[in-house]
Amino acid sequence: MSADVYGQLVNCLRSARSILVFTGAGISTPSGIRDFRGPTGIWKERQPVYYDQFMSSEAARIEYWDYKTETWPTMRDAVPNAVHECIVELERAGKLLIVVTQNIDGLHHRAGLSREKLIELHGTNGRVECQSCHEESDPDPHFEHFKKTGKAPLCSCGGYLKPATISFGQGLRPNDLKASEEAAWEADFVVSLGSSLSVYPASEIPLLAARRNVPYAVVNRGPTDHDGFPEVTLRLEGDVVDIFPPAVKGACEIG
Repeated sequence: MSADVYGQLVNCLRSARSILVFTGAGISTPSGIRDFRGPTGIWKERQPVYYDQFMSSEAARIEYWDYKTETWPTMRDAVPNAVHECIVELERAGKLLIVVTQNIDGLHHRAGLSREKLIELHGTNGRVECQSCHEESDPDPHFEHFKKTGKAPLCSCGGYLKPATISFGQGLRPNDLKASEEAAWEADFVVSLGSSLSVYPASEIPLLAARRNVPYAVVNRGPTDHDGFPEVTLRLEGDVVDIFPPAVKGACEIG
């Protein structure tokens, strides 16, 4: 990463007033949360349980809850890092339009980001949702139930309970997708942080803004599916936690 490219990132942050921040797993790995698709990702150890399997098979539901019970303590106890915190600083500076995240760890909210500034495209592990009545509840009692009984928990209505994430084969929530697309039409700068940009349709959100000739910066360690796209204005290679927080600090100090 050259000093010139870093300086351009600072200048874009400084001049922008409606920033769309798109975040992926790379911003949460410094908080101890493993990514799914990276070189040491969870996908190498477990095959995902698809949504239709979850809904049709008790064995699949037990397998799903077993995996979620194993990973829940790490997710529950994780602490936001400098990347989450500097995004909150952008909100306080009046520069942030929206954060669209692929992450399900809830760390943006824990860092203090306003609910109205956050779209969790792939849902959150911070709540459990009934797949029939859609009532939401706190996860801890359901994980304790599963550990004691080995049975996938049910809602009082009889519906299947599942952490409120978007599983493989499950469609994104239309309202979240619509709100993300609308923000892409309003943003005056878009930056992708810690994402390989390989998951569709989420990865299309930054491009919607960039195709309006809005500056588009990609910050990530390792290749992304948008590398080489003409819409990408700035490409910064490296750890997001080393690059983005000082850039935000510099932009806000100058601004």
